[in-house]
Amino acid sequence: MGRVSTTPRRVVAVLLAVTMLFAAGCSNPGQGPGTAAPTDSTEPAPSSASSGPAPSASPAPGDPAGRAAALVAELTDEDLVGQVLMPYAYGDRATKVSAGSAAGNRALAGVDTPAEMIEKYRLGGLILVGFSADDPTQGNQPTTNVDNPEQVRELTTGLREAAGRLAAAPAPLLIGTDQEYGVVTRVTEGVTMLPSALAAGAAGDPALTEAAWRAAGTELAAMGINVDFAPVADVLVTRSAVIGSRSFGADPQRAAAQVGGAVRGLQAAGVAATVKHFPGHGHSAEDSHRDLPVLSQSRKKLAAQAWPPFTAGIEAGALAVMSAHLDVRSVDPGVPATFSYKLLTEVLRGELGFQGVVITDGMNMPPARRWGPGEAAVRALKAGNDLILMPPNVSQAYEGLLAALRDGSLPRARLVEAVTRVLTMKFTLSGAPAPELSALATPEHRAAARALAAAAVTVLRGRCDQAAIPGPVTVTSSDGRAHTRATLTKALTEAGVPVVPSGGTVVHLVGYGDRAGDLRADAAVTVAMDTPYVLGQAKSPTLLATYSSSRAAMEALAEVLAGKARPQGRSPVKVSGLPATTCAS
Repeated sequence: MGRVSTTPRRVVAVLLAVTMLFAAGCSNPGQGPGTAAPTDSTEPAPSSASSGPAPSASPAPGDPAGRAAALVAELTDEDLVGQVLMPYAYGDRATKVSAGSAAGNRALAGVDTPAEMIEKYRLGGLILVGFSADDPTQGNQPTTNVDNPEQVRELTTGLREAAGRLAAAPAPLLIGTDQEYGVVTRVTEGVTMLPSALAAGAAGDPALTEAAWRAAGTELAAMGINVDFAPVADVLVTRSAVIGSRSFGADPQRAAAQVGGAVRGLQAAGVAATVKHFPGHGHSAEDSHRDLPVLSQSRKKLAAQAWPPFTAGIEAGALAVMSAHLDVRSVDPGVPATFSYKLLTEVLRGELGFQGVVITDGMNMPPARRWGPGEAAVRALKAGNDLILMPPNVSQAYEGLLAALRDGSLPRARLVEAVTRVLTMKFTLSGAPAPELSALATPEHRAAARALAAAAVTVLRGRCDQAAIPGPVTVTSSDGRAHTRATLTKALTEAGVPVVPSGGTVVHLVGYGDRAGDLRADAAVTVAMDTPYVLGQAKSPTLLATYSSSRAAMEALAEVLAGKARPQGRSPVKVSGLPATTCAS
């Protein structure tokens, strides 16, 4: 896939023209917009018939907004409603699933397979879901349909074949997933694993981030995924366990630079970036997968500390922004941001200038389930969202939207505006064929991940020039990290450091969820592979942070411990009693 970009002014013109068309009653509300007069232009009609193209002329292939306007005018009510839904489905193939997956799909949508779900509800997209180790989002992952790249490519191919039979088929199906790297990563086997966002923040080099995320985008595209629900733009001002190392750090300007790099990298590979979670989940330590977090900061403080990374993502051309289930007391008290017109339409669009697709966070999360699926979907659209992600019941969300459209409680102009944005993004992503699976885990991609990981390794205690340790080494960790110990053991051996089962210089690893009780008092070196806060309680003479347990991170750590590389990172969050680094800048 080729590079994608946005054209905000063009999109605004399209939306204005289409909205006026439907508001003027050019379609029969009972029949949907299929009877609307055809149009070929997103600009006001010329005063002279001879001064512009004929009304039947087709928009140019390079005009996503024009193509979206032309297609939306042909869609029925049912088509329009389906295009704003992006549910999950059960099953790892499009047309053949297990009995358990079929039962799950029947409960969710009254069909047996993902392909049938797409066709019945004329879906605009589908999200691929799954579990990963130390995943703080497991609460709204009811199933998994990702295993390995070959399986994912077969699944996405089948999903697109089903979507090819829809009236909206000229605009490709959106297939998204949460491939953030770090603790939230859906496809983990057979792909290049980047270090976490916090590691990129420690490296502090947006160019390295952009190169690594371009590699990641290429691999997603090869698997048939064209939307990544990443990067996380939340500024980590609290010790949030749900955001944690998913954030680029605590400094809004440094995080902003990283978000811009990740967006450019992904979209250079033809994959839509989704900047999340607006208006800033890192400003609360609570978990929206369990309750409705409250942001008590003033509007002025949020504008200065929470919104710069979102602005940077928008300026980098991000095609999507994800709204969050957050109660922002200074803007719209008591209303989750997902359902707040003030936050999504007045602030995100009006003040920050975003004109792309706004996607809800999972609508199966508790703050969104205070209403039924239909009413929640209607409320979310009216607030300013364009795509409804993961409704807990697809049938009810679809029927609720359709009923609201027909009784007027959901303005037709708002739905048309949302669909036009969705189709514009789809056409922006269309064109070039997906890369072959041979594009995955190439030496070039691994080198990009390794360069980012190497720049992230940070010394928070101990002399920078004495990070190397004498062999032999014993690698230990808290429970459940055998795979990571094995990865580091292999990397140390390849770097020339002998590793023994016991009795050597102890290098102790701590990761996601570990606390003071998981530290080891006799460790010569303690390494934080997630947020580094626990290092403030460690007694080791040398404290290091990689912020990630990826293969690239462990290889970079081994090079430092072997004395072959100088640690260059700076902690992007404050650790009690420790400097950002003991190394000179």
